[in-house]
Amino acid sequence: MVILKSMESILSIIIMIIIGCILSKRGWFDEKSTSLISNLVCKVALPAYMIENLVTSFTRDKLYQMSGGLIVPFTSIFVCYLIAILVSKILNIDEKRKGTFQSMFFVSNTIFIGLPVNLALFGENSVPYVLLYYIANTIFFWTIGVYCISKDGDEKDRKILSKKTLKKILSPPLLGFLVGIVIILLEIPMPNFVISTCKYLGNLTTPLSMIFIGITVSKIKFREIKFSKDMLALIIGRFIVCPIVVIVLVLFIDMPQMMKQVFIIQSSMPIMTQTSIIAKQYNADYEYAAVMTTITTLLAAVSIPVYMLLLSKIKIFL
Repeated sequence: MVILKSMESILSIIIMIIIGCILSKRGWFDEKSTSLISNLVCKVALPAYMIENLVTSFTRDKLYQMSGGLIVPFTSIFVCYLIAILVSKILNIDEKRKGTFQSMFFVSNTIFIGLPVNLALFGENSVPYVLLYYIANTIFFWTIGVYCISKDGDEKDRKILSKKTLKKILSPPLLGFLVGIVIILLEIPMPNFVISTCKYLGNLTTPLSMIFIGITVSKIKFREIKFSKDMLALIIGRFIVCPIVVIVLVLFIDMPQMMKQVFIIQSSMPIMTQTSIIAKQYNADYEYAAVMTTITTLLAAVSIPVYMLLLSKIKIFL
């Protein structure tokens, strides 16, 4: 039963991708409408989602109390980023998709799939730990991850501290995240109508992101796609390398057992659904990102039960 519940979030995402694919095949979307969806997600829905999610989930005291646990997600994600750079060089990944490859390798889908999966596995008590990993994951994706992706679409601007790249990194979703943190730390009272508005707009994020992926997938000629070494590397990175890094870290750090388990599950989630939209925004290889997002989401249906079994076996050692 628990396994079935954890699969529900994956199945719902797959269904939404299929709907987007079907509607695209029927001619519902052109280039302008696809760009519109991308802009709505990045510039409206995601910033609102960040603010509402943080403000309703954390207080300043709770943020301070749990901040010590951030060492594991921050350290593990950074280590995985270094591994991603190394792997991309060893495999000589195409320069036009190297940054996208690196971004997909070291950050995971911690909310759209991670949150409902952890709720199914560990219950409501896991939510604070899920959001703790989400904070680190979000900071890395909307800074280093976005920078990596932007390099694929802009060959002329390679400096991370240039005015142009800093403008890209300070994207609306990251600004929404920072606004949420400031509201919490300063304990700024938020009117209910503002929170409700952010919630309604934020709820657009998942369905629009999935429809966008479906549109992109519908235009891909899968017969022409060859299973490559970088695809295999991404699958290994997402489902094996990143979780192993977390497992090694939590073995040596004193923290609640559930926190350790949640961090392991969060690190083993598929590629972030926003990756292909960000790649589209920066004229990078968004089709490649959409394909890998879909593949890893499908494979998560297999990996999640495996990690559930693994956690039951190594529970005594955590």
